[in-house]
Amino acid sequence: MFRGANLLNIDAKGRMAMPTKHREDLLTQSSGDLVITAHPHGCLLIYPQMAWEPIQSKIMALSSFDKKSSALQRLLVGYAEDISLDTAGRLLLSQVLREFAKVDKQAMLVGQGSHFELWDKEAWDQQMQQATKQEASTMPIELEGFSL
Repeated sequence: MFRGANLLNIDAKGRMAMPTKHREDLLTQSSGDLVITAHPHGCLLIYPQMAWEPIQSKIMALSSFDKKSSALQRLLVGYAEDISLDTAGRLLLSQVLREFAKVDKQAMLVGQGSHFELWDKEAWDQQMQQATKQEASTMPIELEGFSL
């Protein structure tokens, strides 16, 4: 289970260090083999490879004749890249994916249970400002009656 938010630095070569608290789980779950891809909201998704495979199968089972389905296939599968943690626990973000998410020098790695989202720091800050301004009336109907 991946959770928590971490501010990370991206070096000049596009490498980022995976936080230590997640490395062991990633090595156990997938031997450090990951899939990173684009998300429609402008961030990147990072999955252990074993967790990504069923998602890709479902996406590719959608009709390529449906414009929305094929757009999702192009985005999620078209941008997907196999990567591995190096011996120092770092992963290399390709130029293409860094440009897509506008990730430059600082990024936020946000655990989402089975995977991570990787956001440009400024884009993340904007997302959080919007999220904290939303009123309860804008919550999904599925959360009606939900309390913390």
